[in-house]
Amino acid sequence: MSEIPAKATESEDPSDGARGGAAVDAAAAVEPRDPAGGPLWQSSPPGSIYDYIKVASFSLGPDGLVEQWSLRAEHLFGISAERAVGMDPIEAFVAPDLRERGQRKMAEILDGREWTGVIPYRLPDAERTEGLAEVYVMPTTTEDGEQGAVCIIVDARTLRSIETDLAASQAIFGQSPFGFLLIDLDLRVRRANERFASTFGGTPADHRGRTVHDYVRSPEAERITATLRRVLETGQSITDMHITGFVPDSDERKHWSVNLYRVHSGSGRPIGIAWLGTDITARRAAAREAAAARRNLALLNEAGARIGNSLDLETTARELLDVVVPGFCDLATVDLYQGLLAGDETPPGLPDGSAELRRVAFASAVSDAPLAGGPAPVEVGAVHHFSFNSAFADALRTARPRHISAEDGGLIQSTLAVPMVAHDTVVGLAQFSRTKGSEPFGERDRALAVELAARAAVCIDNARLYRREHERALILQRSLLPPGDPEASGLDIACRYLPGNAATGRPSEVGGDWFDVIELPGHRTALVVGDVMGRGLRAAVAMGELRTAVRTLAQLDLEPAEVLAQLDEIARGLGAPGGVQQATRAARRPREADLSEVYLATCVYAVYDSVTRRCTFANAGHLPPVLVEPGEPALMLDVPPGMPLGVGGEPFEEVEVELPEGALLALYTDGLVESRDHPLDEGLQAFVGALTDPSRPLEDVCDHVLNTLDTHHGEDDIALLMARVQGLPADSVGDWTLPREPRSVGRAREYARGQLLSWDLEPLVDTTELLVSELVTNALRYGEGEIRLRLLLDRTLVCEVWDAGLVQPRRRRARDTDEGGRGLQLVGMLSAAWGSRRTPRGKTVWFELPLPGGEGGVTDPAEALLSLF
Repeated sequence: MSEIPAKATESEDPSDGARGGAAVDAAAAVEPRDPAGGPLWQSSPPGSIYDYIKVASFSLGPDGLVEQWSLRAEHLFGISAERAVGMDPIEAFVAPDLRERGQRKMAEILDGREWTGVIPYRLPDAERTEGLAEVYVMPTTTEDGEQGAVCIIVDARTLRSIETDLAASQAIFGQSPFGFLLIDLDLRVRRANERFASTFGGTPADHRGRTVHDYVRSPEAERITATLRRVLETGQSITDMHITGFVPDSDERKHWSVNLYRVHSGSGRPIGIAWLGTDITARRAAAREAAAARRNLALLNEAGARIGNSLDLETTARELLDVVVPGFCDLATVDLYQGLLAGDETPPGLPDGSAELRRVAFASAVSDAPLAGGPAPVEVGAVHHFSFNSAFADALRTARPRHISAEDGGLIQSTLAVPMVAHDTVVGLAQFSRTKGSEPFGERDRALAVELAARAAVCIDNARLYRREHERALILQRSLLPPGDPEASGLDIACRYLPGNAATGRPSEVGGDWFDVIELPGHRTALVVGDVMGRGLRAAVAMGELRTAVRTLAQLDLEPAEVLAQLDEIARGLGAPGGVQQATRAARRPREADLSEVYLATCVYAVYDSVTRRCTFANAGHLPPVLVEPGEPALMLDVPPGMPLGVGGEPFEEVEVELPEGALLALYTDGLVESRDHPLDEGLQAFVGALTDPSRPLEDVCDHVLNTLDTHHGEDDIALLMARVQGLPADSVGDWTLPREPRSVGRAREYARGQLLSWDLEPLVDTTELLVSELVTNALRYGEGEIRLRLLLDRTLVCEVWDAGLVQPRRRRARDTDEGGRGLQLVGMLSAAWGSRRTPRGKTVWFELPLPGGEGGVTDPAEALLSLF
């Protein structure tokens, strides 16, 4: 029997106590049911270790046979007591090859020797080994003094399993990198591991009996205690509960994540709470950093989307404050240099920080409390300056942000004064403030404030540059429009010009709309309205070139269709480096046509004759004129639209219309009647409907039209030209036909003298007779057909001599020895203006004299004659 595996038990295993205590931890993992489904063997109180370790016992008599057999032995070996009593255990349970050694060991036991060992056993009548038992044999003495033995048997495999569980539980509890506590039913620490003790000091035994209040301050301790009670009562686990506190001898705030679950005995009875905690201070800090970074990125992204959407200085400043309040700070202001707002050029270098600034924006998430920087609050729009020695002035001078500490008793906790720098130039100062109760500004906030201010500064500087260029373009555009109120013979004129978005106050690019009123010889007037397609300075310059060309062509006194034909050639040449010829060649070569810039424009050109009250129209792709006759509804004139200027290849048509006295004629651009929200047809109908009372003063009519069509205004410019017909009275016209004979010169002088005297223009008689005789003489000498003399009286006196000849008179300088050739020189010296124009039946030579008492005086004919020699 000495070869049977055994282990000595001379001394008690010191780990037994620890093993017994650790068994409680294993209780939650071991189900207190018999593996074979038998009855549950347990002692009192419930939860004993014997509930897990199945211990069986039996006794041996002096003969080595079984005398007593316990119920647990029946359960362990599956043999009833009736059958087991009297049985030889060696023969019954030991394998045949081990029986000899077993008999020797049994003899030693009956001699009074204890023995402990592990032996394999098999059930009777079984072919193979069924189990492994740990046996503890204690010698006994009967009443007769004979030797016997009591055997205690434990299933070794169950014991090894429990030992493994206990070792694993001990390793987990002792070696866990997390703080591990076992809290009893009284919410006191029953056991703590080394990790927990290393954090809060002492040994694990020092923490036994402590409560939550020993580690966490109120009211956090009350919250945790209530949670522990809830876990005990409900059995519901708590995952990732965050706790904030302090470790001993440190003022650093710590954060822990705690998991709680209820622990049960083998019988299912709650015996406490397991506490598993880990330090998440670094994780919380990293999470805060990540959240701050995400918040800052979101703020920068919002700033990029919202700041700079408008090319207006004040609007851009307000957009900055809309982004930072309350997402970044509680109060904020923006101050810009007054010189920049007034349109001055940016001063070189860094300006003096104490220069005048204007507060352009203010925002508050708490109240209208004044910010730091002055003894009194500064209202939006007020001009102020910072004291030279202040931190704000220093920030402006150095172009570096300054952190300004809070004043005692004030609302503000901290302020950042951030200069707004664009293209190495300081344009203003932004102040960001946080009130008491908010987190003070840190370095990350400082960097973010600088970035936000820089973005806004670039947008503000762009808005400033745009405002300056826009104002220059407007000045250029307005300089190309007729100055003041245009005047014309036989017409009452009123006009309006509105740049795009003037009604909404938002700046926009200048356009190419223009109108003009050009006085022509014979008390005729050219009315022009045009629109260059496109926007910006390019369109404005093209408009100026076309307007100049129209005025030049009008002075040549060409027919309206011919004027537009010439304008079309000029427009085609504007975009080509070589002018019209190059543009024509490029049009013939499609590949090169794309290289030239195309200028397109629409235009209506009308010539009104105040004597006949007839108006001739020619249209180049423009909207039709509108005519309102007295007592009649307004109507659009049927003028062939033609092609826009710059397209080329198509002739223009003319339409002549007789205008009744008091009629109203309106020329306009599409900005008045077309917008994104209203189609063109709807705008035209609204415009026609607004012209209901042509008898009202023209200025009132213009205002009424603009107010009525206010909802139709888009982003385009608006040009409106209105003219009321006031024909030249019949008694202001003298018209005679002269035969082609020398006596006609004298008759012409007589007709002129008589007509001027009837008009009470005696001071003009001598000059008029002299000039009329010169023109009639030239008509006799160089012209053809009968001669017509016409005198027209309006704001000036106009004399016209008509004949059928096509040769235009040409002024030349006569030499001292020449006897003639000085007639036209004399006409030019004595008249305010003179010229000639073609007519359908020949030509007309005319001159114009100012009326007595006017701005221009009449030259003495005698002095003029003497000056020629």
